Amino acid sequence: MNVKEIATTPFDDQNPGTSGLRKRVSVFAQPNYVENYLQAIFDSLEDFAGATLVVGGDGRFYNDVVIQKTIRMAAANGFGRVIVGRGGLLSTPGASHLIRHYKAFGGLVLSASHNPGGPEGDFGIKYNVANGGPAPEKNTNAVYALSQKMSRYLTVEADDVDLSVLGKSTVAGMVVEIIDPVSDYAALMQTLFDFDAIRALFASGFRMQFDAMHAVTGPYAKAIIEGLLGAPEGTVINGVPLPDFGGGHPDPNLVYAKDLYDLLMRDDGPDFGAASDGDGDRNLIVGHKRFVTPSDSLAILAANAHLAPGYKNGIAGIARSMPTSAAADRVAEAMGIEMHETPTGWKFFGNLLDAGRVTICGEESAGTGSDHVREKDGLWAVLLWLNILAVRQQSVDAIVRDHWAKYGRNYYTRHDYDEVDAEQANGLVAALRQKLADLPGQVIEGYKVTYADDFAYHDPVDGSSSAHQGIRIGFEDGSRIVVRLSGTGTVGATLRLYLERYEAPDGDHDQETQAALQPLIEIVEKLAEVRRWTGRDAPSVIT
Repeated sequence: MNVKEIATTPFDDQNPGTSGLRKRVSVFAQPNYVENYLQAIFDSLEDFAGATLVVGGDGRFYNDVVIQKTIRMAAANGFGRVIVGRGGLLSTPGASHLIRHYKAFGGLVLSASHNPGGPEGDFGIKYNVANGGPAPEKNTNAVYALSQKMSRYLTVEADDVDLSVLGKSTVAGMVVEIIDPVSDYAALMQTLFDFDAIRALFASGFRMQFDAMHAVTGPYAKAIIEGLLGAPEGTVINGVPLPDFGGGHPDPNLVYAKDLYDLLMRDDGPDFGAASDGDGDRNLIVGHKRFVTPSDSLAILAANAHLAPGYKNGIAGIARSMPTSAAADRVAEAMGIEMHETPTGWKFFGNLLDAGRVTICGEESAGTGSDHVREKDGLWAVLLWLNILAVRQQSVDAIVRDHWAKYGRNYYTRHDYDEVDAEQANGLVAALRQKLADLPGQVIEGYKVTYADDFAYHDPVDGSSSAHQGIRIGFEDGSRIVVRLSGTGTVGATLRLYLERYEAPDGDHDQETQAALQPLIEIVEKLAEVRRWTGRDAPSVIT
């Protein structure tokens, strides 16, 4: 093998956040930018000679270029086999499953998740470890440190691999195996869910629409929903992955999936609607005239998981990200199982899942999953909903209302301010932090503050700690405000405000959400001075 050592100089911005390294395509396209980051990842690893690496992504622009670079560099650095999804496609949960199924050393997921694609769009690289989950902070910190002093990278001279043809080839002695990206994942889903019951549901005339948003779940949904489950052709729309996602924004929320939402609100709309994002790890759930918030979806899935064969013996516990509403907490309390509140980022669920302390996890940003993989899984959530609907023989609206009647309703919303000037966003958070110590005991607009803190997490499995994970302000009646900066954007900062109010089981569950939360909206403006710091009169997105 003729390994080439190419001299390079470090970049100062290769800092992976909770979701890997995300930048504009134009940044990744700089000479040696991708190579530097990949070499930093490989240099951070130990004892992988001859091991297997899984590689794939969501099909966005530049995906194919980076895969070819990765194959050559993996060979030069000593991997023995690289497994790639045909066409370079692998959903993030699909990649997690392949890492676990084939006992790979790890994997590279090439995606910027729900961010736009195309030549002017975003790109991303994330390293997943042997359990199939995102690399923990100690690993990403090591990668960043190495990227700051990069002086060379290793590669080999080789022709590009034809990613469209299933089978094996070799690159400088390393095996490259192109596999069907869907088949292993579909087989796993059949062990978890009652496909016969769901097939019968569709055969009864049940109507669904799944919007793949021209992203990676298109082939998965076509094969499983229309193929294995027998839903009519056309149930899956926008099912062909495109490098620019058809010019759309592959984020399954009520702004970018508004057409789906509007269809479900029509009198003649289908019974069930769902969507997934760029890399397939998020989900949108809409019933006929009933939108299901991600926080409610997590709670309802946990409460009903036993109806699916894979969870028939019950679940060990539930974990949710700190900004996610407390709806799932009430389910865990009623079931007498563990409940964990973690920082945002799926990697924080990994230790709990590996230790068997939780079975189902969720984030308010439309990510839900279980211990079948170590990533959130959009299609898994859709299939569990279908299993529940098939068994309970009720509408989505009826199931949601039954849940509120038993556990109460957590009115909940998220206000996003996208591409805020980073200095202004950080200034807002710093100013709010200075107020926290004085807030407990105060009564603001009729709401008494019981606690105010900057959330810190202490992992109950490995003892690690993560500080400054978001500002929490809690009130005597169970209401809550959370303010945090998100790491998923590539331009400026994304400021997120989370507002939550609890209504008891016998309370009024039919209020309009923003109206129900208006007092908290006014309180957060009073405390955080969002308009002054951001110069914005309204959020970019409300969900």
